[in-house]
Amino acid sequence: MESASSRLRPADLIVLLGRLLLSLIFLHEGLSLAADLAATVDAFEKLGLSAPIAFATIVLQIGAGLCVATGFLSRLGALALALFCLATAVLFHTNFASQNELLHFEKDLAIAGGMFVLVAPGAGSISISHLLKKRTDHMHPWLRAIL
Repeated sequence: MESASSRLRPADLIVLLGRLLLSLIFLHEGLSLAADLAATVDAFEKLGLSAPIAFATIVLQIGAGLCVATGFLSRLGALALALFCLATAVLFHTNFASQNELLHFEKDLAIAGGMFVLVAPGAGSISISHLLKKRTDHMHPWLRAIL
């Protein structure tokens, strides 16, 4: 028999939807950058950034995006993406004379805010981390905290 605490609530589905929507932009962008590495490296070099930075950006976007989407190490992934968004806003979108740049700045801040909100509670009950926590009661407390 299913207990009341194990039933899905609307809030569980909303958190899942939020995670998926937040991660979508990073997964799409990371995969797009990875699909044409030569063009990506060229674009990064035009911004004064090296190839290793381009590769790190791809890994961050795909890796942390998957963390948020699947709910595995989602706090860590969300924190990394929040900081990435803040850095992107400050480093690349501060020409407020351009309405487009201002919009990108504001969107980066909004996405960072959503990621910071996700860091506090974690991925919720529809997540890989939740499944792992349920199966590993003997897990060390610091490991349970990052899941």
